[in-house]
Order: sequence, then structure tokens, then C-alpha cells
Amino acid sequence: MAYVETRKTADGKTTYRAQIRRKGAPTINQTFARLTDAKKWAGTTEADIRAGRYVGDAEAQKHTLGDAVDRYVRDVLPRKRPGTSYGQGIQLAWIKERIGHLTLAEVTAPVVVELRDALTLQAPGKKPVGPATVRRYLAVLSHLLSVAVKEWGWMDDSPMRKVSKPKEPQGRIRYLSDDERAALLAACKESRSPVLHDIVLVLLCTAARRSEIENLRWPEVDFSQNQIILEGARSKSGYRRVIPLVGPAFDILKERARWRRLDTDLCFPAPPRHGQKPKPYSIQSAWDWAIARAEIKNFRMHDLRHTALSYLAMNGASTAELAGVAGHRSLAMTQRYSHISETHTGAVMARMVEKMMQPKPDAGEGAGA
Repeated sequence: MAYVETRKTADGKTTYRAQIRRKGAPTINQTFARLTDAKKWAGTTEADIRAGRYVGDAEAQKHTLGDAVDRYVRDVLPRKRPGTSYGQGIQLAWIKERIGHLTLAEVTAPVVVELRDALTLQAPGKKPVGPATVRRYLAVLSHLLSVAVKEWGWMDDSPMRKVSKPKEPQGRIRYLSDDERAALLAACKESRSPVLHDIVLVLLCTAARRSEIENLRWPEVDFSQNQIILEGARSKSGYRRVIPLVGPAFDILKERARWRRLDTDLCFPAPPRHGQKPKPYSIQSAWDWAIARAEIKNFRMHDLRHTALSYLAMNGASTAELAGVAGHRSLAMTQRYSHISETHTGAVMARMVEKMMQPKPDAGEGAGA
């Protein structure tokens, strides 16, 4: 016998849960955003049961999405990079809070669409989020459901194939002008942080990610080859990454190696605290102070990486060379710097033509002066 139950979600939206009770068999449930869809599903499913066409999804009925999140956090997340696992843990906690009570059989495409739209309107931090963040939430949910299908046998299929993702805009590029760079480095020197200036300069000279340098360890630094070598577990792409170490970046690390602490292999460790393991130095508050001191607007620490890559593009680096330095696995990630290179090339050509076309002074002009 089928019936439809009206339910309210945590944010006050109405959903409709269709249930079909069968004698001697588990109850079948599906949740829908529209009453008409719930009634249609109930009628179609009952007809399939009577005709013997209904196969059922017993495992999906046994486990909730919350169960799947718990297992994923326990078994899958620990195998990922620390930065990735931390962020995805927060995303999964939010998803569990919203729809963790539903059985996996109830996690349909319309339910995920409702989740996607709710996230777009209001994120965990109580503010709207951009398409890139929405895609990340959907990506971790998609992988969780794929694991539930392929490895755990808890589902027959994932509803994510039917859910469209918002188009991700081209990543922003904000880089320092020469004056801004000088002002920022001067402010970093004035900071009370003993490592801020060194870390900022290393970031500018390597185009590395903030996490890669903050968590840098001495075994990853090869002074003989002028390289930083990050194995797959430390690289965002999951692949081994080699970062050239030249100029001030080499000098800074070489000098710090002379005075390195013996209780840790971190290159930039926080001051030691009794009873605590050494951890990387946190420079966020010092960075905020330096940015305000230098009067630089709309600039994040990650933009130091954009600055380094933009300078490389201005100096004629090819897309393939930029990708190699940045550690991008796809050239599409690097294409956003191409317009910088093109604009700079045009300016160089303009100056060259202007100089070439200037009339030469008359050889006899000024003779005898």
C-alpha cells in the first residue's frame, strides 16, 4: 500500500516522502521535492511490484546517507592529502546535517538538486558561495556515492549522473605591481613575525602553494640540485612535484638550514611549546597586518602564486613551462595566464617599433658645437 508523507527540512522547505509497505518485505521509500513526482513514483512502483518487474534496492534501504558519510570519513578520507581531507570533512559534515537521515534509496537526483540549490543560497558560514565551492561539495558527495556503489555494494547506481553542476568561472588572477611588491616586502620586514618575510619571499620566488611552503620539511629540500621535491602525498595533484629553488629562495633556506632546530624537520616551525609536537608557524595574523600596513587591497596570500606565475608569463615563459612550474596536470589551468603573456608581448613590440621608427639624428647636426 502506498502513501505520501509531507515533511519539513531544516531550512523550512517542504519535501514529500513516498512509502510503499509490502507484507513480509522492507518498506520502500523515496523523497521528492514535488508532490506530483512522489505520487507518480508511488503509482509506477506499485504497478511494477504487481507485475513482478520490481527488483528492489534492499541494501540502499538498510543504510542512511549518514552511515555512508561516517564510513567514508573513517575509511576513505585518511588516504587523502591532509588539506583535502580536512576540507572534505567539513563539506561532508554539512551534507550529513542536511540529508544524513535519508536512506541511500531516498537520495535521488531531485534531493541532490535541492541540496545544491540550498548550498548556493546559503553555505555553512551563512553566506552565499560561488560555483567553484558548490562543485567541490557535489564532487565529494559524488565520490562518496560512487564508492557506495562500486566498493560497498550499498547502492545499484548513483543519482549524481542526473545532477548538473554549476559552471565554474575562470579563476581570478590578481598579482602585485612593482610598487605593491616593494611595499609588501617592506611591511613583512617590519612585522613581529620572524618567518613572514622569508615565507613570502620564498612563495614569490617559487610560485609554490602556501601549504607547500608552510609545511615544508628539510628532507624535501635538495640544495645540491637547487630543488624542492614534493612526493605525491604532499602535492595537490597527487603526483610528484619538483619546484626550482633559485635566487633569494635558495639563500633563505640555505641560511635557515644552518640554524635549524633539532626537534623537528620543519623548515618553518612554530615556537616550541612544552608537551606539544612541533607544528608549522602560522603567519595568517602577521600577513593580515602586513597587507594592511602596505595598503594593498583585494590581495590574498594565494595571490603570491599568481604573482610569480604572472611575472613568468610576462618574461616570455610558454604555457607548457608555466604548467611545469605551477605543477598543473592540465594545460587548461595555465591558459588563464596566456592573456598576460600576450598583452606583455604586445607592449614589448610596441616599444620596439616606436624606437625603430624614430628618425635618426642628422650626422652633421651639432658639428662644431
